[in-house]
Amino acid sequence: MKKWGSMITIGLTAVLIGLVLSVQILTTSGSDIGGLVPLAKLKDYEVALKQVRQEKEDALEELAGLRSRLEAIEGEAAAEDAVISGLVTDVEKYKMASGVTDVKGPGLYITISNPQNVEGIVATDVITYNYELMLSLVNKLKESGAEAISINEHRIVQTTEISLASNHITINGSATAAPYYVKAIGNPGTMYNALTIRGGIIENMRNSYGLVVDLEQRDEVIVPRYNGVINYKYAEVYSPEGESGN
Repeated sequence: MKKWGSMITIGLTAVLIGLVLSVQILTTSGSDIGGLVPLAKLKDYEVALKQVRQEKEDALEELAGLRSRLEAIEGEAAAEDAVISGLVTDVEKYKMASGVTDVKGPGLYITISNPQNVEGIVATDVITYNYELMLSLVNKLKESGAEAISINEHRIVQTTEISLASNHITINGSATAAPYYVKAIGNPGTMYNALTIRGGIIENMRNSYGLVVDLEQRDEVIVPRYNGVINYKYAEVYSPEGESGN
């Protein structure tokens, strides 16, 4: 009997060890192929992402309110003092130049879409893997006198980066996708002629890459403000006062 008792104990121990190992294996495989563990983590990430997005929206609303209050204060002060009025005007010009305020004016509205096959279905994501075309377009608009540019409502400023990240293009750190809506404020005729010149960027997009490009000259185009934060790592305000020998 003692022998049988020992064998039963060993057998039960083996079964328990097997159960533990099977649970560990299932847990590990679940982590690798998207089982319960990664699903739970994914839910946590979704909740955290939703919270961050909500915080961003709240911060943008608060920023918009503060901007409105500042504009009201500036307007009241400017109405009372001619000097302050001149300063406010200068500040508005600097805001426009730096891209931190909404602007409007005559310009171009450009739509760029990926090629389509005979059934009207997008054949391939040409723009994403040839994002340098967007860089060339922005540069050509600047060369032709564009005073403000946006792509899919992302304002193009001095620090803007247009780059490839995985399977999409990022503009100002935000993911974007086709179709692309480019708005540019400036002389509509001058910009249109610069883009559509023979052998130019638009002809290259259409003929070499099969992109669908539409250009429209408009009397009024609204380009949104830059909503990011412009940080300077190296540049700082220079004041010659108190310095000598430089």
